[in-house]
Amino acid sequence: MSTLTSSPRPLLLSMGDVCGIGPEVAVAAWAADLDLSGRSDLCLVGDVAVLRRALGFMGLQAPVLQLECLQDFAQRPPHALPVWQPPGLAVGLVDEALGQISARAGVAAALCIEASVAALLAGQAQCLVTAPIHKEALHAAGVDFPGHTELLQARSVPAGAALPPVRMMLANEELRTVLVTIHCSLRQAIEQISAARVLETLRITHQALQRMGIARPRIAVAGLNPHAGEGGLFGDEEILHIAPAIQQARAEGLDASGPYAPDTVFMRARHAAGHPGEFDVVVAMTHDHGLIPVKYLGVEQGVNVTLGLPFVRTSPDHGTAFDLAGSGRADPASMAAAIRMARRLMQPPVAT
Repeated sequence: MSTLTSSPRPLLLSMGDVCGIGPEVAVAAWAADLDLSGRSDLCLVGDVAVLRRALGFMGLQAPVLQLECLQDFAQRPPHALPVWQPPGLAVGLVDEALGQISARAGVAAALCIEASVAALLAGQAQCLVTAPIHKEALHAAGVDFPGHTELLQARSVPAGAALPPVRMMLANEELRTVLVTIHCSLRQAIEQISAARVLETLRITHQALQRMGIARPRIAVAGLNPHAGEGGLFGDEEILHIAPAIQQARAEGLDASGPYAPDTVFMRARHAAGHPGEFDVVVAMTHDHGLIPVKYLGVEQGVNVTLGLPFVRTSPDHGTAFDLAGSGRADPASMAAAIRMARRLMQPPVAT
C-alpha cells in the first residue's frame, strides 16, 4: 500500500514491452498499492488500450483514466487507473502479437522511457519504475542502446553533454551486488577495469546504500580472477587496479575491503536466517560475476537499480516472459519490490 498518495507528483511506472508481461505486472502492482481511499501515487506511462487489456488479463476491474498531462494526476478519482499516454505513441499497439519480438513494441517502450525521463527532469514526477523491455525489440526498432541502463544514462543529460557515471545494482532481501562493468563482452569488460572505475563504483555504491538507510555501508569488493588473483599467479588486475582503488576508498572514509575471491564472497555477504551477512553489498567486476548469485536466489523479490542518475530508477529482476504474456499468471512480486525500493531511495541519505 502506498505511503505517498498525497503527493501531487506521481511515481511513474512505464509499461515495458507491450508483447510481454510488463503491462500485466504493472497494473497488478498498481491495484495492490491502492490505499483505503482507493488511490496510489503510481501513474502508468503507456498505451491506454494495452493497459486496459492487461487489467482484464489479471482479473482486475477498474476504470482507466487517460491523463492529458501529468499535472492532471492530482485530480485523479479513487479506484481509477491513471495512465499518461505520451504524445507520439503509435496507434494499434494492442494488436501486436503477444509473445513475439516487435519493432513497434520496441519503439513504444523506448518512447515511454524517454517521455518519463523528460518529465522527471522537468520536476513533474517523483521517480521511475520500469517494466521489462526486450533488447531484441529495441534493436529491431533501431534504438541503439543495449538496455534500459544505457538509454536512461543518455537521456538524463542534454544532447552532447558528458554522460553521468552510472552503475547497476541488483538487490533482494538476502544479497546486494553492484557492477563495475555492465552490458559488454567479457573481453571488453576486463579491458574497462581500472583503479579509477573501481573507485568511482565504490563511491556511487556508498552513497546509494546511505540513501537506503545504512549509515556506514560495509562494501566487499570481489576480485576478477580465480582466488582474487592469488597474489598475481592467476592475473594482476587485483594488484594493479582493484586493491589501489580499495585503498583510496578507505582513505576517503569508506568501509571497503577486499579484493576477495569471487567464488566465496557472495556466500559471506548473504543475509539468511541464522546467518547475518558480513557485508551490506558486494561490488563485482563483471555482469555475470555479480548477477548470477542474486538471480540464483530467485527473481521474485529481486530489484534492479540504476545508480548515478539524477533521478531514482528501479526495475523488477525479470524479463518480458513472452511465454506468460496474456495468461494472467505473471507474478507482480518483483515489480512491487521495485516500487518499494524506489520509495526507499527517495528518502534523504542517512548522515554518517
